[in-house]
Amino acid sequence: MRFAVRVKPGARRDAVGGVWGDGALVVAVAAPAVEGKANEAVRKALAGAFGIRRQDVVIVSGERSRDKLVELPDAFDRLRELLG
Repeated sequence: MRFAVRVKPGARRDAVGGVWGDGALVVAVAAPAVEGKANEAVRKALAGAFGIRRQDVVIVSGERSRDKLVELPDAFDRLRELLG
């Protein structure tokens, strides 16, 4: 399953939930947006929220942007819960 994510780097704590703009899932991470640290934190946060391995979270596009397209295996029901 692929879906849009809006990343908020430099947050006080990692959190997944909420809607941004046209329905992107909000992912706040404490890591700064330098040297791929925020991307790794996003993968870790999404893996924890969806109960999957970090390696199964793929950033399809948006490596250098706050707006990303990610792909997760079998995540539809959990995504619906997180979007509220």
